[in-house]
Amino acid sequence: MSSEHAENAGPEHTEPEGAAPEAAGSPDAEAARLPDEAAPDEAPVRADDEPDREPADVWDVVVVGAGPAGASAAYAAAVAGRRVLLLEKSELPRYKTCGGGIIGPSRDSLPPGFELPLQDRVHAVTFSLEGRFARTRRSRRMLFGLINRPEFDAQLVEHAQKAGAELRTGATVTRVEQHGPAVPDRRTVAVVLSDGETVLARAVVGADGSASRIGAHVGVKLGQVDLGLEAEIPVPPSVAEDWKGRVLIDWGPMPGSYGWVFPKGDTLTVGVISARGEGAATKRYMEDFVARLGLAGFEPTISSGHLTRCRTDDSPLSRGRVLVCGDAAGLLEPWTREGISYALRSGRLAGEWAVRVAESNDAVDARRQALNYAFAIKAGLGVEMAVGRRMLAVFERRPGLLHATITGLRPAWNAFADITRGAATLGGMVRSNGMARRALELLDKRMDTSSGVGPAGRGVSPRERAASEPESASEEV
Repeated sequence: MSSEHAENAGPEHTEPEGAAPEAAGSPDAEAARLPDEAAPDEAPVRADDEPDREPADVWDVVVVGAGPAGASAAYAAAVAGRRVLLLEKSELPRYKTCGGGIIGPSRDSLPPGFELPLQDRVHAVTFSLEGRFARTRRSRRMLFGLINRPEFDAQLVEHAQKAGAELRTGATVTRVEQHGPAVPDRRTVAVVLSDGETVLARAVVGADGSASRIGAHVGVKLGQVDLGLEAEIPVPPSVAEDWKGRVLIDWGPMPGSYGWVFPKGDTLTVGVISARGEGAATKRYMEDFVARLGLAGFEPTISSGHLTRCRTDDSPLSRGRVLVCGDAAGLLEPWTREGISYALRSGRLAGEWAVRVAESNDAVDARRQALNYAFAIKAGLGVEMAVGRRMLAVFERRPGLLHATITGLRPAWNAFADITRGAATLGGMVRSNGMARRALELLDKRMDTSSGVGPAGRGVSPRERAASEPESASEEV
């Protein structure tokens, strides 16, 4: 998740598959009729135009932003043997507001030989509903791991450098240009830095966070914005031991809100998230949550706020020779707002397709490759996001029902465990598992705002409360 100035958040610590035949629905056909992925200000170029004069110093791929998405893109392009420049405005390592949960899809997307700097291994999850009806579910196998983002991000960048990418820190990008005096030819993109320097590239990948300048150039459209507050709280050994190997997920008081506790050695990462526009209520939730946990007497080393943003279904992922990925593209899970796995997966795809864009000698082929990238994203992460939106809608209206389901039904808990381990995805489960599909359809049908349960007044029915009776039972899976 990327950070930027957040309402009522206080101080902030941030860094702010070959072309298909020409058939209906293919990238070639789409290149002639999908304006949202094109550069409206890009001069038309015929496929048989002669190549323009070769500029003196042009990078094959320039990646803006050295978070998980950017480092993954730089690694993928560098492994392909291309000249890659990775630009980062901050010095590394730098703090990043993030819970730091590494689920299966994240782990599976890491470069070969990458050793996760795990602070803890999670085998148990305690779920609660606004502090009540707490239930802990346990697993013999690790569910997911926890990392600190400064170490994790820096290690990803090191792998990109070992693959051949060049890193420049302290480089703030103000804009990109695809035509005009700064652009020597029609195969080149100009990346303009804050000090006035212009860097030239055959392809650019924007991975500069949810307040992305590259995303603005592409025209990324955002449909869901949430506010997250987080604190890093050092605790004594006795408290740390009580949390070791276990996380807490608390379904919160505002529609779509929840809180978390992630243990990382002698520090607990504690946070809450809710819809933007609920700044005061989100801040109260954070204060009450910390107090309820008995952590109010410990001084946080860092308190931060951030905004997460999800793309709309029709939001572009490219413009000309510029691609976006990760938070810059609004790619994250809408229900949980998990972003690391989306950043790693979309970054790798962006780096691979940026190589193809860089090799394109004309605008038609460059656009075809960019559309291939967009199709790859939409067919994978896009499907997962669509299911995540449905889950968020259910959660916003019936949090008690969702709590009762995940804590009281073994198949639901097993599904949660499979997803976090990477044995399944939410989208894949709904597509292939008839029981999961029917369960989600049933939950959809049970969303009834007229019953007093919904965004205007989230209540919990007596049946839900009975199903969520207080207990601390532990079950093995």
